[in-house]
Amino acid sequence: MKRTTIFADEELLQSLKHIATKEGVSVAELTRQALTKFIADRQEKKHLSFLGIGNSGKSDIADRSEDLLWEHTSVKPKAKR
Repeated sequence: MKRTTIFADEELLQSLKHIATKEGVSVAELTRQALTKFIADRQEKKHLSFLGIGNSGKSDIADRSEDLLWEHTSVKPKAKR
């Protein structure tokens, strides 16, 4: 780790010290946690490249899934009772 210096208002520093004491961690640790979360929240989320590649344009696929699965097979499903 590398040491750094920050400038902050007295009220902000007092709040930071209060929270650190309450949570039982050092001000430095609490600052590291806050910076880590701050950076993670602002980093671009990677999108999965394969999402949407199977878009058929049909809206009834989920409703017809059983029929579509059996459509191209010689084995027919048992009749529903």
